[in-house]
Amino acid sequence: MKTLVLSSSLSTSSLAPTPVTGGPLRQWLTVLHRVNPVLSGAGWVHVPLVVLALALLPFDDRVVLGLNVWLKPLKFALSDIIYLWSLGWLLADLPAPAQRSVRRISWGVAVSILVEIGVIYLQAARGTTSHFNVASPLDGLLFSLMGVFIMLNTGLLSWALVLSLRHRPFGSVSYVWGLRLGLGLFLVGSAVGGAMIHHLGHTFGGADGGPGLPGLGWSTRHGDLRAAHFLGLHALQALPLFGWLLTRYFPGLRHRTQLLGILSFALLYSAIIAWLYVHALQGLPFWKLS
Repeated sequence: MKTLVLSSSLSTSSLAPTPVTGGPLRQWLTVLHRVNPVLSGAGWVHVPLVVLALALLPFDDRVVLGLNVWLKPLKFALSDIIYLWSLGWLLADLPAPAQRSVRRISWGVAVSILVEIGVIYLQAARGTTSHFNVASPLDGLLFSLMGVFIMLNTGLLSWALVLSLRHRPFGSVSYVWGLRLGLGLFLVGSAVGGAMIHHLGHTFGGADGGPGLPGLGWSTRHGDLRAAHFLGLHALQALPLFGWLLTRYFPGLRHRTQLLGILSFALLYSAIIAWLYVHALQGLPFWKLS
């Protein structure tokens, strides 16, 4: 980052060496591109993909596992944008000695996510599933390709966690530990994804597909590991945000109190992930609709 000094990953006021004009969102995106152009750019590549999926949804009546064929690509593209941009922002809070490694992690993550989203859109165009699909040699090859890059992404986030432990990120105690614990729980969510790959599906007690929660698709009849997977992955945003909010709205908290607060929140968050995981393995839905 050279000339940039980052004091908090969720405040743009002190991030830029020169003034940034425009609204808060424009400022946030501008600073993000300065501190991590690789992950910022990879996120922007997804924007036209979101537009493409939205444009095709009303005109393509093909269905995969009970849902419009373009709904899954749309959800993944939106999720990838959140992941890439939030990760770029968080990694920018690591000090200068870690930034060479951050650049390597950023390139690896960007390539991994672009390969995965490319396979998802290709399979949607073919009218079939992308994950857990070994129905033909081509399907199996594409699923294996995704698996390789998913493993690479997980390994890179493990590296990021090690860096955050070796080099203290900028920010308050609660924010720093929110970042570290968020990375750790992201890896837990990735492990849940590994369990789905081993199972060749995300549903327990029934086949993938069928009635699901609106917008999410999680089964309302059987156990679905996607709930635990989702919550684990989004710990990457939830825990640093909670840590930042803790000191943003309670600025007088002592370091020990900040640490206790973020640890308590992380413990509760972890317990919910564990409950969702065990609940799904028992074949029980996250939310049963009559």
